[in-house]
Amino acid sequence: MTSALEAIRRWLVQLPAYGLNGIGVALGVLLVQLLAGLLGGVEASLLASGGAIYASLADTPNPPGRTWRRVALAAGVGLLSSVLITALRGHALVLGVLVAVLAFGGSMLLAWGVRAGPISFVPVLAIVFTMAGPAPGHWQAQAQHALWTAAGGLVYLGWALAVSRWLQPRYRALALAAVLDATAALLRSRAALLAADRREATGALPLQDWMQRQVVLDERLQPARDLLFTAADAPGAPRQIAVLLHAIALRDTLLGSELDLDLLGDDAAAERLRLALAARIEATAAALHWLALAVQWDRPVAAPPPGDQGLPAALAAFAHEPQRHALAGALGERAQHIADDLAQMLRTWQGQVAPAPLAAAELQFFVSPEGWPLAALAPHRRLSSPILRHAIRSAGALATAYFLALALPWASHPHWLVLSVAVVLRGNLDQTLARRDARVAGTVLGCLLVLVFAWLRQPWLSGVVFLLAVGVAHAFVNVRYLVTATAATMMALLQAHMAHPAGGFAIGERLADTVLGALLAWAFCYVLPAWERRSLALVVARVQQAARALVAEALRWPEPGQSDLALRLARREFYEAIGSIAASAQRSHAEPTRVQLPVPAMATLLTRCHVLLAQLSAVRTLLERRRERLDEPSARQALVAAQAEVEGVLAGRAEAGVGGLADAALGWPAPQAPLLPWLQRRLQLVVQGARGVRQASAAVQAAGARR
Repeated sequence: MTSALEAIRRWLVQLPAYGLNGIGVALGVLLVQLLAGLLGGVEASLLASGGAIYASLADTPNPPGRTWRRVALAAGVGLLSSVLITALRGHALVLGVLVAVLAFGGSMLLAWGVRAGPISFVPVLAIVFTMAGPAPGHWQAQAQHALWTAAGGLVYLGWALAVSRWLQPRYRALALAAVLDATAALLRSRAALLAADRREATGALPLQDWMQRQVVLDERLQPARDLLFTAADAPGAPRQIAVLLHAIALRDTLLGSELDLDLLGDDAAAERLRLALAARIEATAAALHWLALAVQWDRPVAAPPPGDQGLPAALAAFAHEPQRHALAGALGERAQHIADDLAQMLRTWQGQVAPAPLAAAELQFFVSPEGWPLAALAPHRRLSSPILRHAIRSAGALATAYFLALALPWASHPHWLVLSVAVVLRGNLDQTLARRDARVAGTVLGCLLVLVFAWLRQPWLSGVVFLLAVGVAHAFVNVRYLVTATAATMMALLQAHMAHPAGGFAIGERLADTVLGALLAWAFCYVLPAWERRSLALVVARVQQAARALVAEALRWPEPGQSDLALRLARREFYEAIGSIAASAQRSHAEPTRVQLPVPAMATLLTRCHVLLAQLSAVRTLLERRRERLDEPSARQALVAAQAEVEGVLAGRAEAGVGGLADAALGWPAPQAPLLPWLQRRLQLVVQGARGVRQASAAVQAAGARR
């Protein structure tokens, strides 16, 4: 018995956060079913489980304070939608209008951002679950329907809050481990670029791989911030927060390390040094992977420290060439900075927690916003808003699906066609096409699995499989939608069968509705389309504004004891602005050729932004780690001059170089030499990087206007 429990514990520890979340959702729905079944029978169990499932859509790995607000709102939206649908079940025309209104309202919830995504689907699910059962005949039955639905949502709310509190330490550990793994992947990408043959490497491949790694890291960073920074006083959280902040710093250190490698040349000694640097970075990535495992299992780090990977010998090969020897030494120092950041992370995890660079109150600035202010709707009152266009498109698509279903020969489940359209139709064509293919394939798989269960003729199996399908569909919705589509198909078929066993499983109708719904959703993508080029000017303007803010903070002399909160916030905004460019370009690939974004021009803009980030990172490294070798008054003056020049360049007011700064061809400084000339050279390169961002932004806008 003990060994079996230990095996279960080890299996649970290995589960990702979405897996634990899915299990929690399934168990919560089971609890609601059992309680309602004991108190009111099978019908009450089905109604209460519907209320629980509405609430469960918003139950994702979040801090408890966010969990109860979002789950309560989802339960309320589901209850209201269910009550309205129940009241209009006998009026087909008015019910069709209500379907359009619910679709419009649900889509407009997206004005509050990502946090509203799960809740926006609750009205559609309420349409499906409410119409799956028999229509209540009188107001007493309708009131009973509403009470059981409300009770299910309320019980699930209590369950979700309790499970969220219990799983918080696990969620925090898994979020931090995910960030460390993504950082390790970023390091491996950099190592692969260094080890690649320079004569065979192309410009596009490094950009694509690097940006993809950056996007993945950014996607994992924000959930980790939300979970860790809101629990700064929890046991073990200070250590986890310190490791997370070190991981963010390591990314910036890595950015600066890639500069000036082209100055080494292409001979055997230069190639040997590149390979040694690549091996050092690869070893750092391996150590980070082991640290991620230690965080996941809450154990000491088991990996040995990285060795020298032949770096000292590779540096010694330049001993007789003073110019390249100084450059090679600087590159070696940058590799050491990466190793120092890793060592600091390892010491932190082993319990040597240094004072955090940010106070608990400052950490809250990095937490994603919460709440539902009505002001969020203001920008979406115009038809130019992608969210308003999607809401109108969704309302028309779902209403069309409903009325079309009534006219079809198999009109017994019109809500299935509505569901098929709703899950496929997304805000852009790229996501819609991906959902279309996954939905059709998942429906076929789900129908086949339901046929297997029907062949077994075990009534109890339907309830068990239904609960498993609820958990699986919830867990994989943002991970692998094919799995969610398969589980959702099983859930819909089994729910309809449990509500009306005499009706069978209607496999053929389900398949036909899915194919027709996918085609309808695809067609409605071209109704009031929100092509990516419509928001191109806003995306480019955000990049330029973020660049100006980052430069203003990065080109400041670091004052002892002064918080770098503003710099960290500006840097995060610039990363997010760059990510919006990459995401927009990716989504545009699926659009018609005549409206596609100018991808080559956007790739150039991404490259220029990346160069500017690297140059700014190098300046900060110089100011923070080599400040003693700088003449402070002269360095301050150079920083002010460069900041003013960059501001003018990015604002379009200046195109000239930085007056009074050193020439870009300045030789590499010898060890222990004053670094002011080198700081001036680096600042000149920052200005050149800003000019590149400005020129690339103008080229993107010009190319977009020509299409």
